[in-house]
Amino acid sequence: MESVRNKPTKGKVFFTTLGILSLIFLYLPIVVVALYSLNPDSVNSFPMRGISFKWFGVMIHDHMLMTSLWHSVLVAILATCCAIILGVPLAFVMYKKNFPGKAFLEKVVLLPLILPGILTGIAMLTFFQLMGIQQSMGAVIIGHTTFLIATVMPQVYTRLKTLDNAIQEAALDLGATPVKAFFYVILPNVKTAIFSAALLSFTLSMDEIPVTYFLNGTFSTLPITIWGMTHNGITPEVNAIATLILIVSLGLVYLSTKLKDAK
Repeated sequence: MESVRNKPTKGKVFFTTLGILSLIFLYLPIVVVALYSLNPDSVNSFPMRGISFKWFGVMIHDHMLMTSLWHSVLVAILATCCAIILGVPLAFVMYKKNFPGKAFLEKVVLLPLILPGILTGIAMLTFFQLMGIQQSMGAVIIGHTTFLIATVMPQVYTRLKTLDNAIQEAALDLGATPVKAFFYVILPNVKTAIFSAALLSFTLSMDEIPVTYFLNGTFSTLPITIWGMTHNGITPEVNAIATLILIVSLGLVYLSTKLKDAK
């Protein structure tokens, strides 16, 4: 009886196989890009004649790639900082105050993540033109901040809801002002959630294309530059920088997950 119960059913085998094939479909292209970044030849071909890191050197000396990488890093840092500055107080207000439409606002704040990026980009471009804001790095930073707030606020708000209200009440009873209680009691207890949200926000900003495409003006970020270079085929240095970004992104996402789960 036990052997019959443990015997895999056709349905279980089917879904297991489907899951494995789906993972292969999703991640095999990434593995191929990483392998081709080590290809000593200038033409992507398999099997490779050996392993070489020369394209990483070519990548470093590619002025256009390095400039666009710097633009991406700068935009990601500034947009993440803006999202933290705006998202953390918003999460705290949502945590402390009860008001009509609060449940609806909790859903609405996620819209920038749910809506297609191209729709958000067109909407922001139209709005900026009405406000007289030119396409520029500043416009891109504002655009990135809008959807990064939707990343920061829910993570911090979720952590705030796990806190005991007694700790802030105790701080107030001991003579702390609400501002001091926030900075010295609340923030230390949610700092891991803030760091986690910041790392994830940085990763999302580095990878963003649709909003950047509509708002970038004359400067270019790394995803936009790579997208333009692929019109004439993928060059080996593109594989190299894609592999580098992949490694950094995986590290940031892993660290973000660990910090999010930390107590």
